[in-house]
Amino acid sequence: MSDSAAPLRDVTVWYLEQTSPADLKPSAAPAAGVTVTRSETPLPEFSRFLYTAVGGDVRWTDRLGLSYAGWREILERPGAETWVAYENGTPAGFIELDAQEGGVVEIAYFGLIPAFRGRRIGGHLLSYGVARAWDLVERHPGRKPTERVWLHTCSDDGPHAMDNYLRRGFRLAETRTEREADVANPGPWPGAHA
Repeated sequence: MSDSAAPLRDVTVWYLEQTSPADLKPSAAPAAGVTVTRSETPLPEFSRFLYTAVGGDVRWTDRLGLSYAGWREILERPGAETWVAYENGTPAGFIELDAQEGGVVEIAYFGLIPAFRGRRIGGHLLSYGVARAWDLVERHPGRKPTERVWLHTCSDDGPHAMDNYLRRGFRLAETRTEREADVANPGPWPGAHA
């Protein structure tokens, strides 16, 4: 492609929310061998690995240009948490919580590495992560208790993303259409999903 800017395309973005812990509708537990653990040491290398491995085939590009210091800044924000699903000791996916002002927690990122999709891990990880968003104040005393958990998903996400969010008790709060550069799927490395 030439040096000219990438063509633009329309992307639908859906904003979803829960406003009470009672909104959460947990999924059934997956098969044995699946665990979810908090990544308590801010480690940009690990977070970048999760981000590219999960988001490479669904056009996650906003963090690709971050410096090491930029990654550290995100991971070390007060109330930021990353929870990682493992299957038999292998990372399968993650959910990143971003505590915001006023008792609001954003599910900043959530997803599974493609090899682990369709195995009932995603619903379990989402349920677990949303429960951790609701009880975030227990691990971060001094923060206001959570009153709202929100996330956004878009038309580039996997075909089952929206259904999973709705089944977990999220409600649609807003829909927008945005113009984005039409870039190729970055993948965790060239040809990863070919």
